[in-house]
Amino acid sequence: MGGRQVLAARRLLAGTLDGELPEHERVAAARWVVAELGSPERLLELIAELASGEGDPEGCARLSYRHVLGFDKLLLIDGGPKHMLRAHLWHPGAGAIGKEDIHNHRSPLASYVVRGRLAMELYDVEGGGRGGIPAARYEESLKEGSADWLLEPAGPARLRLTHVGQYAAGSAYALPAHTLHRAWCDTDVPTVTLFLETGSGRRQHTDVFTAAGPHPGAVPKVSLETDDYLAALDGLAELLRSS
Repeated sequence: MGGRQVLAARRLLAGTLDGELPEHERVAAARWVVAELGSPERLLELIAELASGEGDPEGCARLSYRHVLGFDKLLLIDGGPKHMLRAHLWHPGAGAIGKEDIHNHRSPLASYVVRGRLAMELYDVEGGGRGGIPAARYEESLKEGSADWLLEPAGPARLRLTHVGQYAAGSAYALPAHTLHRAWCDTDVPTVTLFLETGSGRRQHTDVFTAAGPHPGAVPKVSLETDDYLAALDGLAELLRSS
């Protein structure tokens, strides 16, 4: 199902990521794939094809939304439990409930910066003592019977900053599932990234840490309507053409 670019992307994802791979190999493979698919010309052709209605616009719209961390999350290729390819549109200065959150993921991930620039910090949990950055810890999961994010308090914690980096257009990074990080748009123009969740051995919950005060127990995930999803893809294509 889909046009030439959609089918080519599906073949590349399946050929590279299907099968049993150790996590370090899966992380490296995911980083290579997003760099291949994230080249501006290739990504523009894929998004323009999807914006014309190819692929599965209704299904992808149901899994596209504004994320609590403050960016638009547009599903491009739904590989079910194996992999999910998304475009992330980061807005400079966007406020959001979780914009300061430090978190990890359910599965290994990779991201390629297509336009703009991201900043990212990596963290470890301090084992004890009074050092580090004080934070409140939550376990985040999907609420049963809905797509809402459910946040369960898990007590206080202390974190240690281990890395600070900037990722400009043309750069990529990949992280194992448990890696704690925080990323944000580091420029005054919109940033576009191609984001890949590998889906293999997905964890039941993620860990979220915040020093910005208590979170609500549940945060609604509002999916896009199909027409809004197609319009968002069309706008994204125009943004890429102007880069």
